[in-house]
Amino acid sequence: MLSNTFSSKRFSRTFKVWARRPPKSDKALVKLLSPKPCAEVASEYLSFSIDISVLVGGHWWEGSTGVNKGLGTQRIEPINLNSRKLDAFVQALGASYLRIGGSEADKIHYFDNGGDEHALVLRRETWDNLHAFIARNRLKFMFTFKYGLFDRKEHGAWHGSGIQQLLAYTREKNYCIDVCELGNELNAYWAFHGLQSQPRASKLARDYSTFIQLIRANLPKAKICGPGSAFWPRLGETIRPFSNITQKFLQSLTAELDIVDWHYYPFQSTRSPVRTRTAKLQAVISPQSWRAFSHYSEQLLLWRDRYQPNAELWTGETGSAQCGGQVKVSDRFASCFWWADQLGRGAVLGQKVMVRQSLIGGDYGLIDRLSLKARPDYWVSWLWVRLMGTQVYMVESSDPEIVSYCHAHPEKKQKTLLLINTSSNEKRVNCVSFGVIKKTYSVTASKLDAKKVTINGVRPRLRGGKLALSDFPKQKNIQCLAPFSINFWCFVN
Repeated sequence: MLSNTFSSKRFSRTFKVWARRPPKSDKALVKLLSPKPCAEVASEYLSFSIDISVLVGGHWWEGSTGVNKGLGTQRIEPINLNSRKLDAFVQALGASYLRIGGSEADKIHYFDNGGDEHALVLRRETWDNLHAFIARNRLKFMFTFKYGLFDRKEHGAWHGSGIQQLLAYTREKNYCIDVCELGNELNAYWAFHGLQSQPRASKLARDYSTFIQLIRANLPKAKICGPGSAFWPRLGETIRPFSNITQKFLQSLTAELDIVDWHYYPFQSTRSPVRTRTAKLQAVISPQSWRAFSHYSEQLLLWRDRYQPNAELWTGETGSAQCGGQVKVSDRFASCFWWADQLGRGAVLGQKVMVRQSLIGGDYGLIDRLSLKARPDYWVSWLWVRLMGTQVYMVESSDPEIVSYCHAHPEKKQKTLLLINTSSNEKRVNCVSFGVIKKTYSVTASKLDAKKVTINGVRPRLRGGKLALSDFPKQKNIQCLAPFSINFWCFVN
């Protein structure tokens, strides 16, 4: 069993070797660099969220052309969790955490409207239905408790009174919350809720200590996660020193965290008022645009090692593009490339869990909220959970247009190699030290902005809630990668 922690120094040594890419040639060489795993992810590594706005019927993205303080401009109806079709999609993704969070997590009222008829309310019936959904789909539950919106100078320290009623009802019903966090993207409060709402890192650390004590007393088996800071490509935590709070928060926190987590979107949609990297078809399939994830992940690893060495590192929220995803990009085949890469990259970097925003809702949802149809990213996820196990291996590709990652197969006597061909050309690949190729699965589409994908030439569908790997035909030319394709190659020793 590997350690729960993954050394940032160890990563730096191995990843630099992995990242050196010789000039491309007609035939790519992919090598297994060591027979020993370099990291281990949780069995729930590929996890997902339902935004609290979708859960209770808040402001959301479908139909919105702009953004209002971090939210979509359209008010939607609460999601129906009592859907057999939704259950089938969820169960097909296997062991996962379901996170309920998002921008309106700090605006929510628990059970009553607090005298405000326009307030967003999480009602008891919704909480009951949510836990029934979690139980029948055998999920684990991660929940964002509200930090509250007020002027800190006027109201002083956070004391937890706003969440007591929810905690009491949860205990009464014997509901389980596996992971608890306080507030959503607290380093970005200035953008969502105004400058006066932005907590200082040292003050946030004191408030978090109070939160940890409260959760330990009420839910002793729950893990504590934080601070869930938002990182932007090219900007990191944005405004220095105003919102660069993560390092100082971890340094100031006297209590122990079980999980250090962060949020990251590699692109922004055109809804976003500030864009450092706009989500476009060519951008989302460019390996260069994916590498910022490594930079910030290394930074988080260093801080975790220094200040919370016993904590796991999670990517607590991620999607293709901020502000709901990008229409005709996030919901198309092109989005599969960054997603496959970030799953592979995050595992190599020592991330234990990757929480996808979102399971359903927005242009970045794995499932279309309005039609309940699976999008291309869903099928990459479906293959991942069947073919990529928890043990992670370091590999090297000689061709910069072929991105490669390797895991033990869930059956563990095999290995699965993920090969992402970002080129418009077919690629021949020679694999060294993996064993003998047993089966291969290739995700392709007619064009980058296609709504539908095929696996080995066949469109995947859940029929009666079921679909198996054996439903897809064997590939004939197993050592070739189709142009613009995502491939899973299974080896036996």
